[in-house]
Amino acid sequence: MAGILDGTTVPNASEFPHGHRAPAPPARVAVTPEDPRYDYLGARGLNRRLSSRPEVIHQVFTARQVEQAVAESVAAGRRIAVRSGGHCLESLVDRPDVTSLIDVSRLNSVYYDPEHAAFSVDSGAQLGDVYKQLYLGHGVVIPGGTCPTVGVAGYTQGGGFGALCREQGLIVDHLHGVEVVVVDGAGRARTVVATREPGDPHRDLWWGHTGAGGGNFGVVTRFLFRSPHARGNDPARALPKPPGRSLVATVRWSWEGMTEADFTRLVGNHGAWHAEHSADGSPYAGLYTSLVLSSRSVGTLSLVAETDGTAPNAAALMDGYLDAVNAGVRAPRTVGLRTMPWITAVYSDLFGSVSLTDNRYKGKGAYLRRPYTADQVAVMYRHLTDPSFTGRGAVNLLSYGGRVNAVDPGATAVAQRDSVLKAYTGAAWADPARDEEHMDWVRGIYRDMHAATGGVPVPDGATDGSYINYPDTDLADPAWNTSGVPWHTLYFKDNYPRLQRVKAAYDPGDVFRHPLSVRLPD
Repeated sequence: MAGILDGTTVPNASEFPHGHRAPAPPARVAVTPEDPRYDYLGARGLNRRLSSRPEVIHQVFTARQVEQAVAESVAAGRRIAVRSGGHCLESLVDRPDVTSLIDVSRLNSVYYDPEHAAFSVDSGAQLGDVYKQLYLGHGVVIPGGTCPTVGVAGYTQGGGFGALCREQGLIVDHLHGVEVVVVDGAGRARTVVATREPGDPHRDLWWGHTGAGGGNFGVVTRFLFRSPHARGNDPARALPKPPGRSLVATVRWSWEGMTEADFTRLVGNHGAWHAEHSADGSPYAGLYTSLVLSSRSVGTLSLVAETDGTAPNAAALMDGYLDAVNAGVRAPRTVGLRTMPWITAVYSDLFGSVSLTDNRYKGKGAYLRRPYTADQVAVMYRHLTDPSFTGRGAVNLLSYGGRVNAVDPGATAVAQRDSVLKAYTGAAWADPARDEEHMDWVRGIYRDMHAATGGVPVPDGATDGSYINYPDTDLADPAWNTSGVPWHTLYFKDNYPRLQRVKAAYDPGDVFRHPLSVRLPD
Protein backbone atom coordinates (compact mmCIF):
# COMPACT_ATOMS: atom_id res chain seq x y z
CA MET A 1 0.00 0.00 0.00
CA ALA A 2 1.19 3.51 -0.65
CA GLY A 3 1.11 6.90 1.01
CA ILE A 4 1.28 10.39 -0.42
CA LEU A 5 4.18 12.67 0.45
CA ASP A 6 5.11 15.64 -1.71
CA GLY A 7 3.25 14.08 -4.62
CA THR A 8 5.35 10.91 -4.69
CA THR A 9 4.46 7.36 -3.77
CA VAL A 10 6.08 6.11 -0.57
CA PRO A 11 5.73 2.45 0.50
CA ASN A 12 4.49 1.46 3.90
CA ALA A 13 6.88 -0.52 6.11
CA SER A 14 5.37 -3.85 5.06
CA GLU A 15 6.25 -3.16 1.41
CA PHE A 16 9.95 -2.62 1.90
CA PRO A 17 12.30 -5.50 1.07
CA HIS A 18 13.20 -7.79 3.96
CA GLY A 19 15.58 -6.10 6.34
CA HIS A 20 14.59 -2.57 5.37
CA ARG A 21 12.19 -0.20 7.09
CA ALA A 22 10.37 2.92 6.05
CA PRO A 23 12.33 6.11 6.80
CA ALA A 24 11.45 7.79 10.08
CA PRO A 25 9.20 10.85 9.71
CA PRO A 26 10.74 14.28 10.29
CA ALA A 27 10.69 15.67 13.78
CA ARG A 28 7.97 18.15 14.68
CA VAL A 29 8.98 21.71 13.88
CA ALA A 30 7.93 24.61 16.10
CA VAL A 31 8.18 27.69 13.89
CA THR A 32 8.31 31.13 15.53
CA PRO A 33 8.15 34.57 13.86
CA GLU A 34 11.96 34.74 13.64
CA ASP A 35 12.08 31.57 11.51
CA PRO A 36 12.19 32.19 7.72
CA ARG A 37 9.49 29.53 7.28
CA TYR A 38 7.02 31.46 9.43
CA ASP A 39 5.73 33.87 6.79
CA TYR A 40 4.87 31.05 4.39
CA LEU A 41 3.18 28.84 6.98
CA GLY A 42 1.38 31.77 8.57
CA ALA A 43 -0.01 33.04 5.27
CA ARG A 44 -1.13 29.69 3.80
CA GLY A 45 -4.78 30.51 4.39
CA LEU A 46 -6.85 30.98 1.25
CA ASN A 47 -8.67 34.14 2.37
CA ARG A 48 -6.20 37.02 2.51
CA ARG A 49 -8.88 39.22 4.07
CA LEU A 50 -8.05 37.35 7.27
CA SER A 51 -4.74 37.17 9.12
CA SER A 52 -3.13 36.16 12.39
CA ARG A 53 0.32 36.18 13.98
CA PRO A 54 0.49 33.16 16.28
CA GLU A 55 3.36 32.84 18.73
CA VAL A 56 4.21 29.45 17.30
CA ILE A 57 3.23 27.33 14.29
CA HIS A 58 3.61 23.60 14.86
CA GLN A 59 4.36 21.72 11.65
CA VAL A 60 3.54 18.09 12.40
CA PHE A 61 4.21 14.85 10.53
CA THR A 62 2.66 12.18 12.79
CA ALA A 63 -0.37 11.73 15.03
CA ARG A 64 1.94 11.51 18.06
CA GLN A 65 3.41 14.91 17.16
CA VAL A 66 -0.09 16.39 17.04
CA GLU A 67 -0.72 15.13 20.56
CA GLN A 68 2.56 16.65 21.73
CA ALA A 69 1.76 19.99 20.08
CA VAL A 70 -1.66 20.08 21.72
CA ALA A 71 -0.22 19.19 25.13
CA GLU A 72 2.42 21.90 24.90
CA SER A 73 -0.08 24.49 23.75
CA VAL A 74 -2.50 23.71 26.58
CA ALA A 75 0.30 23.77 29.17
CA ALA A 76 1.43 27.18 27.89
CA GLY A 77 -2.11 28.54 27.88
CA ARG A 78 -2.09 29.19 24.15
CA ARG A 79 -5.27 29.40 22.06
CA ILE A 80 -5.18 26.62 19.44
CA ALA A 81 -6.29 26.60 15.82
CA VAL A 82 -5.65 23.96 13.18
CA ARG A 83 -4.91 24.38 9.47
CA SER A 84 -5.20 21.64 6.87
CA GLY A 85 -5.91 22.80 3.30
CA GLY A 86 -6.29 26.45 4.29
CA HIS A 87 -9.64 26.97 2.53
CA CYS A 88 -11.65 28.30 5.48
CA LEU A 89 -13.53 31.39 4.24
CA GLU A 90 -14.20 33.00 7.62
CA SER A 91 -12.22 33.90 10.74
CA LEU A 92 -12.29 30.45 12.34
CA VAL A 93 -8.55 29.76 11.95
CA ASP A 94 -6.95 33.08 11.03
CA ARG A 95 -7.94 35.38 13.86
CA PRO A 96 -6.02 37.60 16.31
CA ASP A 97 -6.54 35.49 19.44
CA VAL A 98 -4.88 32.37 17.99
CA THR A 99 -1.43 31.95 19.52
CA SER A 100 -0.72 28.31 18.58
CA LEU A 101 -1.40 27.17 15.03
CA ILE A 102 -1.08 23.44 14.31
CA ASP A 103 -0.39 22.88 10.61
CA VAL A 104 -1.26 19.30 9.62
CA SER A 105 -0.63 19.69 5.88
CA ARG A 106 2.38 17.34 5.92
CA LEU A 107 0.40 14.67 7.76
CA ASN A 108 -1.06 13.42 4.50
CA SER A 109 -0.76 9.68 3.86
CA VAL A 110 -3.55 7.62 2.29
CA TYR A 111 -3.64 3.83 2.67
CA TYR A 112 -5.89 0.87 3.35
CA ASP A 113 -6.14 -0.10 7.03
CA PRO A 114 -7.03 -3.82 7.26
CA GLU A 115 -7.66 -3.56 11.02
CA HIS A 116 -10.68 -1.34 10.37
CA ALA A 117 -11.33 -2.64 6.83
CA ALA A 118 -11.34 1.03 5.81
CA PHE A 119 -9.22 3.53 3.98
CA SER A 120 -7.13 5.67 6.30
CA VAL A 121 -6.76 9.28 5.16
CA ASP A 122 -4.59 11.61 7.19
CA SER A 123 -6.09 14.98 8.01
CA GLY A 124 -3.59 16.99 5.97
CA ALA A 125 -4.32 15.24 2.67
CA GLN A 126 -5.92 17.23 -0.13
CA LEU A 127 -9.00 15.91 -1.88
CA GLY A 128 -7.28 15.64 -5.27
CA ASP A 129 -4.53 13.43 -3.87
CA VAL A 130 -7.10 11.28 -2.08
CA TYR A 131 -9.11 10.79 -5.27
CA LYS A 132 -6.05 9.81 -7.26
CA GLN A 133 -4.79 7.38 -4.62
CA LEU A 134 -8.16 5.67 -4.15
CA TYR A 135 -9.11 5.58 -7.82
CA LEU A 136 -5.80 4.60 -9.40
CA GLY A 137 -4.99 2.15 -6.63
CA HIS A 138 -8.37 0.49 -6.12
CA GLY A 139 -10.95 1.95 -8.52
CA VAL A 140 -12.98 3.52 -5.69
CA VAL A 141 -13.77 7.03 -4.51
CA ILE A 142 -15.16 9.07 -1.65
CA PRO A 143 -18.01 11.35 -2.81
CA GLY A 144 -16.15 14.56 -2.14
CA GLY A 145 -15.88 18.09 -3.44
CA THR A 146 -14.94 19.49 -6.83
CA CYS A 147 -11.86 21.52 -5.81
CA PRO A 148 -8.84 19.16 -5.61
CA THR A 149 -6.79 21.48 -3.37
CA VAL A 150 -9.30 21.51 -0.50
CA GLY A 151 -8.04 19.77 2.63
CA VAL A 152 -9.94 16.65 3.61
CA ALA A 153 -10.15 17.63 7.30
CA GLY A 154 -12.34 20.72 7.34
CA TYR A 155 -14.29 19.53 4.32
CA THR A 156 -15.23 16.22 5.92
CA GLN A 157 -16.01 17.60 9.36
CA GLY A 158 -18.41 20.09 7.79
CA GLY A 159 -20.36 17.38 5.95
CA GLY A 160 -18.99 18.14 2.51
CA PHE A 161 -20.86 17.61 -0.75
CA GLY A 162 -19.84 17.47 -4.41
CA ALA A 163 -20.41 16.11 -7.90
CA LEU A 164 -21.22 12.54 -6.76
CA CYS A 165 -23.41 13.43 -3.79
CA ARG A 166 -26.79 13.06 -5.54
CA GLU A 167 -25.89 9.47 -6.41
CA GLN A 168 -23.65 8.46 -3.47
CA GLY A 169 -24.57 10.79 -0.61
CA LEU A 170 -22.36 13.08 1.44
CA ILE A 171 -18.78 12.23 2.35
CA VAL A 172 -19.82 11.75 6.00
CA ASP A 173 -22.27 9.06 4.91
CA HIS A 174 -19.12 7.00 4.19
CA LEU A 175 -17.13 8.04 7.26
CA HIS A 176 -16.42 4.96 9.37
CA GLY A 177 -14.25 6.58 12.02
CA VAL A 178 -11.93 9.36 13.18
CA GLU A 179 -8.69 9.43 15.11
CA VAL A 180 -8.68 12.63 17.14
CA VAL A 181 -6.56 14.28 19.84
CA VAL A 182 -8.81 15.54 22.64
CA VAL A 183 -8.12 17.31 25.95
CA ASP A 184 -9.76 16.17 29.20
CA GLY A 185 -10.89 18.31 32.11
CA ALA A 186 -7.45 18.16 33.71
CA GLY A 187 -5.82 19.51 30.55
CA ARG A 188 -4.31 16.18 29.48
CA ALA A 189 -4.12 15.46 25.75
CA ARG A 190 -4.92 11.96 24.52
CA THR A 191 -5.68 10.29 21.20
CA VAL A 192 -9.05 8.57 20.70
CA VAL A 193 -10.28 6.44 17.81
CA ALA A 194 -14.05 6.75 17.42
CA THR A 195 -16.13 4.78 14.92
CA ARG A 196 -19.75 4.46 13.89
CA GLU A 197 -19.91 0.89 15.22
CA PRO A 198 -22.96 0.61 17.52
CA GLY A 199 -20.90 -0.78 20.40
CA ASP A 200 -18.12 1.80 20.21
CA PRO A 201 -18.01 3.76 23.51
CA HIS A 202 -16.80 6.79 21.56
CA ARG A 203 -19.48 6.62 18.89
CA ASP A 204 -20.83 10.07 19.85
CA LEU A 205 -17.41 11.55 19.10
CA TRP A 206 -17.55 10.00 15.62
CA TRP A 207 -21.04 11.46 15.19
CA GLY A 208 -19.81 14.92 16.22
CA HIS A 209 -17.37 14.85 13.31
CA THR A 210 -20.08 14.21 10.71
CA GLY A 211 -21.16 17.79 10.09
CA ALA A 212 -20.37 20.12 13.01
CA GLY A 213 -17.38 21.65 11.23
CA GLY A 214 -13.75 21.73 12.31
CA GLY A 215 -12.31 23.12 15.51
CA ASN A 216 -14.96 21.84 17.92
CA PHE A 217 -13.81 18.77 19.82
CA GLY A 218 -10.11 18.23 19.15
CA VAL A 219 -7.59 17.78 16.35
CA VAL A 220 -8.37 15.02 13.86
CA THR A 221 -5.25 13.18 12.76
CA ARG A 222 -6.88 10.74 10.36
CA PHE A 223 -10.23 9.66 8.93
CA LEU A 224 -11.40 6.12 8.23
CA PHE A 225 -13.63 5.78 5.15
CA ARG A 226 -15.81 2.77 4.51
CA SER A 227 -19.34 2.68 3.13
CA PRO A 228 -22.01 1.41 5.54
CA HIS A 229 -23.00 -1.45 3.23
CA ALA A 230 -19.41 -2.65 2.64
CA ARG A 231 -18.57 -6.17 3.79
CA GLY A 232 -15.31 -8.11 3.96
CA ASN A 233 -11.75 -6.84 3.70
CA ASP A 234 -11.45 -6.17 -0.03
CA PRO A 235 -10.36 -2.53 -0.55
CA ALA A 236 -12.05 -2.49 -3.96
CA ARG A 237 -15.41 -3.03 -2.23
CA ALA A 238 -14.99 -0.66 0.68
CA LEU A 239 -16.19 2.49 -1.14
CA PRO A 240 -18.28 3.40 -4.20
CA LYS A 241 -16.88 3.30 -7.71
CA PRO A 242 -16.99 6.50 -9.78
CA PRO A 243 -18.12 6.60 -13.40
CA GLY A 244 -15.59 5.44 -15.95
CA ARG A 245 -16.20 8.60 -17.99
CA SER A 246 -17.88 11.94 -17.39
CA LEU A 247 -20.06 13.81 -19.85
CA VAL A 248 -19.61 17.52 -19.21
CA ALA A 249 -21.63 20.44 -20.55
CA THR A 250 -20.52 24.06 -20.26
CA VAL A 251 -23.04 26.80 -21.07
CA ARG A 252 -22.49 30.56 -21.10
CA TRP A 253 -24.84 33.49 -21.54
CA SER A 254 -23.56 37.01 -22.04
CA TRP A 255 -25.07 39.73 -19.90
CA GLU A 256 -25.40 41.65 -23.15
CA GLY A 257 -28.89 40.77 -24.35
CA MET A 258 -29.90 39.16 -21.03
CA THR A 259 -33.10 40.94 -20.07
CA GLU A 260 -34.67 40.72 -16.64
CA ALA A 261 -37.37 38.49 -18.16
CA ASP A 262 -34.68 36.15 -19.54
CA PHE A 263 -32.85 36.11 -16.22
CA THR A 264 -36.03 35.35 -14.30
CA ARG A 265 -36.93 32.53 -16.66
CA LEU A 266 -33.43 31.03 -16.53
CA VAL A 267 -33.28 30.95 -12.74
CA GLY A 268 -36.90 29.77 -12.53
CA ASN A 269 -36.32 26.94 -15.04
CA HIS A 270 -33.21 25.80 -13.18
CA GLY A 271 -35.01 25.77 -9.83
CA ALA A 272 -38.10 24.03 -11.17
CA TRP A 273 -36.00 21.29 -12.77
CA HIS A 274 -34.23 20.56 -9.48
CA ALA A 275 -37.48 20.57 -7.54
CA GLU A 276 -38.78 17.90 -9.92
CA HIS A 277 -35.67 15.75 -10.30
CA SER A 278 -33.99 15.64 -6.88
CA ALA A 279 -35.63 12.57 -5.36
CA ASP A 280 -33.47 9.59 -4.42
CA GLY A 281 -33.45 7.15 -7.32
CA SER A 282 -34.25 9.77 -9.95
CA PRO A 283 -32.92 8.98 -13.45
CA TYR A 284 -30.99 12.22 -13.03
CA ALA A 285 -29.31 11.18 -9.76
CA GLY A 286 -25.94 11.09 -11.51
CA LEU A 287 -26.27 14.65 -12.84
CA TYR A 288 -24.62 17.45 -10.86
CA THR A 289 -24.79 21.11 -11.86
CA SER A 290 -23.46 24.51 -10.86
CA LEU A 291 -25.24 27.65 -12.08
CA VAL A 292 -23.12 30.75 -11.45
CA LEU A 293 -25.12 33.97 -11.60
CA SER A 294 -22.28 36.47 -11.72
CA SER A 295 -22.59 40.21 -11.33
CA ARG A 296 -22.99 42.11 -14.57
CA SER A 297 -19.46 43.51 -14.36
CA VAL A 298 -18.10 39.97 -14.78
CA GLY A 299 -19.77 39.79 -18.19
CA THR A 300 -21.27 36.30 -18.30
CA LEU A 301 -23.52 33.83 -16.52
CA SER A 302 -22.37 30.21 -16.63
CA LEU A 303 -23.61 26.68 -16.08
CA VAL A 304 -21.57 23.49 -15.74
CA ALA A 305 -23.27 20.09 -15.70
CA GLU A 306 -21.54 16.74 -15.21
CA THR A 307 -23.04 13.27 -15.45
CA ASP A 308 -22.03 9.62 -15.83
CA GLY A 309 -20.89 9.40 -19.42
CA THR A 310 -21.10 5.60 -19.43
CA ALA A 311 -24.86 5.55 -18.92
CA PRO A 312 -26.59 4.44 -22.14
CA ASN A 313 -28.90 7.46 -22.11
CA ALA A 314 -26.34 9.99 -20.86
CA ALA A 315 -26.52 12.25 -23.92
CA ALA A 316 -30.34 12.26 -23.94
CA LEU A 317 -30.49 13.08 -20.22
CA MET A 318 -28.01 15.91 -20.63
CA ASP A 319 -29.84 17.34 -23.64
CA GLY A 320 -33.16 17.16 -21.79
CA TYR A 321 -31.70 19.01 -18.83
CA LEU A 322 -30.09 21.75 -20.94
CA ASP A 323 -33.27 22.26 -22.96
CA ALA A 324 -35.36 22.52 -19.79
CA VAL A 325 -33.09 25.14 -18.24
CA ASN A 326 -32.97 27.28 -21.37
CA ALA A 327 -36.65 26.97 -22.31
CA GLY A 328 -38.04 30.38 -23.26
CA VAL A 329 -34.75 32.20 -22.64
CA ARG A 330 -34.13 34.41 -25.65
CA ALA A 331 -30.63 35.56 -24.72
CA PRO A 332 -27.99 33.84 -26.90
CA ARG A 333 -25.90 31.09 -25.35
CA THR A 334 -22.88 28.97 -26.19
CA VAL A 335 -22.85 25.25 -25.34
CA GLY A 336 -19.82 22.99 -25.15
CA LEU A 337 -20.04 19.20 -24.67
CA ARG A 338 -17.15 16.86 -24.01
CA THR A 339 -16.51 13.40 -22.63
CA MET A 340 -13.44 12.55 -20.56
CA PRO A 341 -12.23 10.01 -18.00
CA TRP A 342 -13.72 10.70 -14.59
CA ILE A 343 -10.31 11.30 -12.98
CA THR A 344 -9.49 13.79 -15.75
CA ALA A 345 -12.69 15.68 -14.96
CA VAL A 346 -11.60 15.96 -11.33
CA TYR A 347 -8.50 17.89 -12.38
CA SER A 348 -10.07 19.88 -15.22
CA ASP A 349 -11.20 22.89 -13.18
CA LEU A 350 -14.76 22.31 -14.32
CA PHE A 351 -16.41 24.21 -11.50
CA GLY A 352 -13.92 27.05 -11.11
CA SER A 353 -10.80 27.26 -9.01
CA VAL A 354 -9.34 29.50 -6.36
CA SER A 355 -8.06 32.73 -7.86
CA LEU A 356 -4.42 33.58 -7.19
CA THR A 357 -5.19 37.29 -7.44
CA ASP A 358 -8.78 37.85 -6.28
CA ASN A 359 -8.02 36.18 -2.97
CA ARG A 360 -10.08 38.19 -0.51
CA TYR A 361 -13.45 36.55 0.13
CA LYS A 362 -16.78 36.93 1.84
CA GLY A 363 -19.48 34.31 1.41
CA LYS A 364 -22.82 33.14 2.77
CA GLY A 365 -24.78 29.91 2.33
CA ALA A 366 -28.35 28.66 2.23
CA TYR A 367 -30.12 25.33 1.86
CA LEU A 368 -33.15 25.56 -0.43
CA ARG A 369 -36.06 23.22 0.15
CA ARG A 370 -37.82 25.05 -2.66
CA PRO A 371 -36.35 27.22 -5.42
CA TYR A 372 -36.11 30.95 -4.87
CA THR A 373 -39.40 32.78 -5.49
CA ALA A 374 -39.95 35.29 -8.30
CA ASP A 375 -39.62 38.12 -5.77
CA GLN A 376 -36.29 36.77 -4.54
CA VAL A 377 -35.04 36.38 -8.11
CA ALA A 378 -36.01 40.02 -8.74
CA VAL A 379 -33.92 41.06 -5.73
CA MET A 380 -31.06 38.96 -7.05
CA TYR A 381 -31.27 40.61 -10.46
CA ARG A 382 -31.32 44.10 -8.96
CA HIS A 383 -28.14 43.52 -6.97
CA LEU A 384 -26.30 41.66 -9.73
CA THR A 385 -26.98 44.45 -12.21
CA ASP A 386 -26.38 47.35 -9.81
CA PRO A 387 -24.22 49.76 -11.86
CA SER A 388 -22.55 51.09 -8.70
CA PHE A 389 -21.03 47.66 -7.99
CA THR A 390 -18.13 46.89 -10.31
CA GLY A 391 -16.72 43.95 -8.38
CA ARG A 392 -16.83 40.20 -8.83
CA GLY A 393 -19.88 38.89 -6.99
CA ALA A 394 -22.17 35.94 -7.65
CA VAL A 395 -24.98 33.71 -6.49
CA ASN A 396 -24.02 30.09 -7.14
CA LEU A 397 -26.84 27.50 -7.19
CA LEU A 398 -25.56 23.94 -6.71
CA SER A 399 -27.33 20.61 -7.13
CA TYR A 400 -28.36 18.79 -3.96
CA GLY A 401 -30.79 16.09 -2.94
CA GLY A 402 -30.87 12.57 -4.34
CA ARG A 403 -29.09 10.08 -2.07
CA VAL A 404 -28.26 12.92 0.35
CA ASN A 405 -31.93 13.13 1.25
CA ALA A 406 -32.29 9.38 1.87
CA VAL A 407 -30.45 9.69 5.21
CA ASP A 408 -32.19 10.48 8.48
CA PRO A 409 -31.39 14.03 9.76
CA GLY A 410 -30.17 12.60 13.06
CA ALA A 411 -27.95 9.86 11.59
CA THR A 412 -25.15 12.39 11.14
CA ALA A 413 -24.65 15.91 12.41
CA VAL A 414 -25.80 17.22 9.00
CA ALA A 415 -29.43 18.00 9.79
CA GLN A 416 -30.41 19.32 6.34
CA ARG A 417 -31.65 16.23 4.51
CA ASP A 418 -34.54 17.39 2.32
CA SER A 419 -33.16 20.29 0.28
CA VAL A 420 -32.98 20.36 -3.51
CA LEU A 421 -30.36 23.11 -3.96
CA LYS A 422 -27.53 24.66 -2.03
CA ALA A 423 -26.78 28.35 -2.58
CA TYR A 424 -23.54 30.24 -2.11
CA THR A 425 -23.62 34.02 -2.27
CA GLY A 426 -20.24 35.69 -2.26
CA ALA A 427 -17.61 37.98 -3.70
CA ALA A 428 -13.88 37.79 -4.41
CA TRP A 429 -11.51 40.73 -4.86
CA ALA A 430 -7.85 41.70 -4.59
CA ASP A 431 -7.56 45.23 -3.22
CA PRO A 432 -7.80 45.61 0.59
CA ALA A 433 -9.12 49.12 0.02
CA ARG A 434 -12.26 47.58 -1.51
CA ASP A 435 -13.04 45.30 1.44
CA GLU A 436 -15.96 47.35 2.69
CA GLU A 437 -17.48 47.71 -0.79
CA HIS A 438 -17.53 43.96 -1.42
CA MET A 439 -18.58 43.02 2.11
CA ASP A 440 -21.49 45.46 1.89
CA TRP A 441 -22.58 44.03 -1.46
CA VAL A 442 -22.59 40.43 -0.19
CA ARG A 443 -24.40 41.36 2.99
CA GLY A 444 -26.94 43.46 1.13
CA ILE A 445 -27.98 40.93 -1.50
CA TYR A 446 -28.18 38.12 1.06
CA ARG A 447 -30.20 40.18 3.53
CA ASP A 448 -32.61 41.37 0.86
CA MET A 449 -33.07 37.89 -0.66
CA HIS A 450 -34.07 36.62 2.79
CA ALA A 451 -35.81 39.79 3.99
CA ALA A 452 -39.05 37.97 4.78
CA THR A 453 -37.26 35.81 7.37
CA GLY A 454 -35.03 38.31 9.14
CA GLY A 455 -32.23 38.44 6.60
CA VAL A 456 -31.26 34.78 6.94
CA PRO A 457 -32.52 31.44 5.53
CA VAL A 458 -34.43 30.19 8.57
CA PRO A 459 -35.53 26.54 8.64
CA ASP A 460 -39.06 26.68 7.24
CA GLY A 461 -40.89 25.39 4.20
CA ALA A 462 -38.64 27.19 1.73
CA THR A 463 -35.15 27.30 3.24
CA ASP A 464 -33.36 25.16 5.80
CA GLY A 465 -30.60 27.19 7.35
CA SER A 466 -27.00 27.32 6.21
CA TYR A 467 -23.93 25.14 5.59
CA ILE A 468 -21.10 25.28 8.13
CA ASN A 469 -18.47 24.88 5.40
CA TYR A 470 -19.71 28.26 4.14
CA PRO A 471 -19.07 29.83 7.55
CA ASP A 472 -20.50 33.28 8.15
CA THR A 473 -20.05 35.05 11.48
CA ASP A 474 -22.78 37.52 10.47
CA LEU A 475 -25.32 34.82 11.36
CA ALA A 476 -24.33 35.34 15.00
CA ASP A 477 -24.63 39.14 14.70
CA PRO A 478 -28.11 40.59 15.46
CA ALA A 479 -27.32 43.47 13.12
CA TRP A 480 -27.50 41.03 10.19
CA ASN A 481 -29.64 38.24 11.66
CA THR A 482 -32.87 39.82 12.86
CA SER A 483 -34.87 36.57 12.67
CA GLY A 484 -34.58 35.67 16.34
CA VAL A 485 -33.27 32.25 15.23
CA PRO A 486 -29.80 31.64 16.71
CA TRP A 487 -26.84 30.93 14.46
CA HIS A 488 -26.47 27.37 15.76
CA THR A 489 -30.04 26.54 14.77
CA LEU A 490 -29.34 27.82 11.25
CA TYR A 491 -26.37 25.47 10.99
CA PHE A 492 -27.30 22.46 13.12
CA LYS A 493 -31.04 22.65 13.84
CA ASP A 494 -32.23 19.99 16.32
CA ASN A 495 -28.83 18.28 16.34
CA TYR A 496 -27.26 21.10 18.35
CA PRO A 497 -28.08 19.84 21.88
CA ARG A 498 -26.44 16.49 21.09
CA LEU A 499 -23.39 18.30 19.72
CA GLN A 500 -23.19 20.21 22.99
CA ARG A 501 -23.19 16.94 24.91
CA VAL A 502 -20.33 15.67 22.76
CA LYS A 503 -18.50 18.92 23.47
CA ALA A 504 -18.96 18.53 27.21
CA ALA A 505 -17.73 14.94 27.12
CA TYR A 506 -14.61 15.45 25.00
CA ASP A 507 -13.66 19.12 25.35
CA PRO A 508 -14.93 20.11 28.80
CA GLY A 509 -12.38 22.93 29.05
CA ASP A 510 -13.46 24.48 25.74
CA VAL A 511 -9.88 24.27 24.45
CA PHE A 512 -11.04 24.11 20.83
CA ARG A 513 -13.21 27.09 20.02
CA HIS A 514 -13.84 29.79 17.45
CA PRO A 515 -16.72 32.20 16.67
CA LEU A 516 -18.96 29.42 15.24
CA SER A 517 -17.84 26.47 17.34
CA VAL A 518 -20.22 24.32 19.38
CA ARG A 519 -20.69 25.87 22.81
CA LEU A 520 -20.59 23.97 26.08
CA PRO A 521 -24.01 23.44 27.67
CA ASP A 522 -25.03 26.19 30.08
